[in-house]
Order: sequence, then C-alpha cells, then structure tokens
Amino acid sequence: MIEGLNHFTVIAEDYERTMAFYTQLLGLENGPRPDLGFPGAWLYAGGRAVVHLYADRAVPAQRAGVIDHIAFTARGLKQVKARFEASGTPFELRRQAGAGTWQLFCHDPNGARVELDFDRSESD
Repeated sequence: MIEGLNHFTVIAEDYERTMAFYTQLLGLENGPRPDLGFPGAWLYAGGRAVVHLYADRAVPAQRAGVIDHIAFTARGLKQVKARFEASGTPFELRRQAGAGTWQLFCHDPNGARVELDFDRSESD
C-alpha cells in the first residue's frame, strides 16, 4: 500500500539556522511552495520536496516525540564530512555492521536527529 516516504515537516525554532542546516550543510534546495497561508519552505532533493519547514509555530515541549530520526540516502562522504567539520556542526560517523553502510548522525538546529547514509564503497 505505501509506495515511499513523501516528506517530513520540521517546526523551525530559528528559521534562518534551520534553512542553512538543510540547504547549505545537507545540500537540499529551496523550491516552489504553494501559498498555504503561513510562512515556511519546501526543500527539495532530486526534484522532490522532502522537507517542509514551518516558520510560524512554537516548538513543542517534547521536541522529538516518538520519532527517533529521519534518514537520507547521500553521496560524497568526504565532502559532507568536510562541510560539517568546517561549520563546527557535531556529528557521529560509524559503519553499519554487516552491510558496511557509512552512517553520519547529527541534529538539526531544532533538535531533530538526522542520519545520512553513504554507500559502503565510499571512504571517509
């Protein structure tokens, strides 16, 4: 029945920092968004809006809720790692047991845990 993940939405406590994290650090592109009657953004990967940002909502007291993290398939591990290091954004890099997939874990400016998965053939 389910064909895939459409998008996830982040309540941006600091809209500018959140935009910079997802666009400058992770490389998503700010793109078209219909007039929904409130401020925000749709961020695209591969021509699809995968992250929606709310710019007008208060962050709930229980920030993460029951969702532990969101994961993206990524490429360019060395370059991404260098961007994280240059920006001073903390991250954890590890290799998945068995599959060998590289997993980079970090948090966005609002506390959402983000995972970037890189092919096992990439080097760190």
